[in-house]
Amino acid sequence: MNGFVLWFTGIPSSGKSTLAAAVAERLARRGLALEILDGDEVRPHLSAGLGFSRHDRDVNVRRVGYVCNLLARNGVIAIAALVSPYRATRDQVRAACQAPFVEVLTACPVAVAAARDPKGLYARQAQGELSGLTGVDDPYEEPLQPDLVCATDQLGVEECAASVLQLLERRRLIAPPPGAGGQG
Repeated sequence: MNGFVLWFTGIPSSGKSTLAAAVAERLARRGLALEILDGDEVRPHLSAGLGFSRHDRDVNVRRVGYVCNLLARNGVIAIAALVSPYRATRDQVRAACQAPFVEVLTACPVAVAAARDPKGLYARQAQGELSGLTGVDDPYEEPLQPDLVCATDQLGVEECAASVLQLLERRRLIAPPPGAGGQG
């Protein structure tokens, strides 16, 4: 199989990292080479020194996109999980990618994401300690035509991960697991 980019986007706490990890686990069980570039883990290393202005966020997304492209064109499945709030920048990353690019929106209402809030971002924003929170007081521009929408407030991780794998199989980016989908 050739490499490709699997890009999870959505507001903070919408389930990007959780879903990316679940999909990665299933792909790894199939023996596929992959790498996860999670925004929280990548940013301090790849984009150290950048803030959260629109320009800095765009630079961060482009950098992650560049690394994903390098991995994918070398046969690795590059899984990105980052807010990537601006549609035009995501579209630029997709256009620059030399491998198939699959965009998954983790759709979730702000109220549900705020209730999950594992990092306390929404609580800090509500208390006035944080400004520029994507989806609250900074924009999040949903993709106009994502390849898949996972309503993470309505579906569990298992269901969402299965939907992602089915999409990848339909697009022939991955093979079905052995014994699945025989001739009918």
